[in-house]
Amino acid sequence: MQFTKVHGLGNDFVLVDCTRQPHLPVDRDDLLAEAARRICHRHFGVGADGLVLILPSEKAHLRMRIFNPDGSEPEMCGNAIRCFARYAYEKGLVKEEEITVETLAGIIRPRVVVQDGKVTGVRVDMGEPRLERHLIPMNGPPGRVVNEVLEVEDRSYRVTAVSMGNPHCVIFTDDASAVSLAEVGPLIENHPAFPARTNVEFVQVVNSQEIIMRVWERGAGETLACGTGACASAVAAVLNGYTGRRVTVHLAGGDLLIEWEDNNHVYMTGQAEFVFTGELLIEPY
Repeated sequence: MQFTKVHGLGNDFVLVDCTRQPHLPVDRDDLLAEAARRICHRHFGVGADGLVLILPSEKAHLRMRIFNPDGSEPEMCGNAIRCFARYAYEKGLVKEEEITVETLAGIIRPRVVVQDGKVTGVRVDMGEPRLERHLIPMNGPPGRVVNEVLEVEDRSYRVTAVSMGNPHCVIFTDDASAVSLAEVGPLIENHPAFPARTNVEFVQVVNSQEIIMRVWERGAGETLACGTGACASAVAAVLNGYTGRRVTVHLAGGDLLIEWEDNNHVYMTGQAEFVFTGELLIEPY
């Protein structure tokens, strides 16, 4: 299996172009989940925050599937789709600068930013945020979840819930660096209030145009960046009156520009980097 190691702000992935490797068992979800667990392992595999597959699509230019290191399949990943778009454009899978990508969260439209023939970044139309509780999904009465109390063992948190095709629980704090993410993240990820589990973001407001975010990703743990999490955090900051609709999100791996525009779509702009290519010798499962 040939692959390319990629990352978006340190959120790293093993990207596999299945359009050029027809022998791969892409119709076997059990094998793909096990492959993700093996390949993403930091010591016994390549090491990554996820396994990303490039597949043909009948609805869009291409289809993207993602598997977390625990073998689960999330609906979307913002950092992964930027890397996906750059690869698809530079490797000639598509000729258009704006690409349509089929995901479990719907059709996503990344556009590569090209200067002097080089891709310098990717701007992604992430679609409209889902704000109604049942769309997150989150248990409880109908309506939006904004600054609502969530009891987590012996502690209480004020949470804002946003779905960017996948669930996010955003918590504002005075000092994001002081949060024990490895302790608190799993408790909220697996909280009974979230039937599909959730991503967890702790956000510190710098000013009306900047926030700092740390993230615990569902199925992956703490990562250096999360594109959908940055979008959800920017939306949550607006809903709580902390920022305007154009926000720079500072993450451990770098910055993302998030814009919640008047058409209700959220746009994310950031880098996508290639690290190396390789070949895995896959033993029978």
